[in-house]
Amino acid sequence: MLILEDILYGRFVVEGVLEELILSAPMQRLKGVHQGGAIFLVDPAQQHTRFEHSLGVFWLLRNFGGSVDEQIAALLHDVSHTAFSHVGDQVFDHPGEDYHEQIFEEVIARSEIPMILEKYGYDQALKHFEDHSLLERPLPELCADRIDYTLRDLYHAGMVDLGDVRHFLTSLTVEGRQFTLSTDIAARWITTKFKKLNEQYFKKPQYLFANQRMAELLKAALLKGLITAADLQLDDEAVLTKLRSVGYENQVASISNLEGFEGFAVTGAAERVKRRELWPAVSI
Repeated sequence: MLILEDILYGRFVVEGVLEELILSAPMQRLKGVHQGGAIFLVDPAQQHTRFEHSLGVFWLLRNFGGSVDEQIAALLHDVSHTAFSHVGDQVFDHPGEDYHEQIFEEVIARSEIPMILEKYGYDQALKHFEDHSLLERPLPELCADRIDYTLRDLYHAGMVDLGDVRHFLTSLTVEGRQFTLSTDIAARWITTKFKKLNEQYFKKPQYLFANQRMAELLKAALLKGLITAADLQLDDEAVLTKLRSVGYENQVASISNLEGFEGFAVTGAAERVKRRELWPAVSI
């Protein structure tokens, strides 16, 4: 039995297949993969990780009636993210921010995860992501993934407090295998906050600078053969250590120090951020 404590949702307990998956190497790696990419280099307050997000998505699925298969998919949906999360999409030219989805099966196959799933009889749990409608839905709809990263990023950005989060959760419900909200007030609140998050967090100039410069640095190191694509399946700090060891210490420091930020083309960088709008359904 594993007791977990989440800053948004509080304490909860997992066991069996879910416990073993959480303790697996691919999941534990996510403790060192920052949710916001390289933004922690310019804003040390932004330390939340893909691990925390994955547990949060799992919590939402478990508490709103998701099957065990869907809970497993929720836990594992981000294990293939590269170091620095969506910076990998810029490195490998995936403007749809889906590079981690393209390599998901490969990452899973070379890990201990298939053995864990087979041990508990859930070897088919990751075969039908399209059936997990609570976990993933296209924009502008609500889903567990979008709900958690929205609330988590808002909280860590200081745009909402825990009282706001917990009040919102009281309005969250499921109808017909889809997340909905019980009041128009809650729908307006999350829509407004989501827009604010998109404009003031995802497109914050210093954050765009950090992620673009890190992508450029990683691309250059890959082209020179100083690092490999496999290195990006390490965590953030391991990759930073690798970059420093191959002579890029000053370049890493320049990101943290925002060197060259004055001449940074914010508009062009913002245009590369995936467009996000949210129009949640309201139950009648």
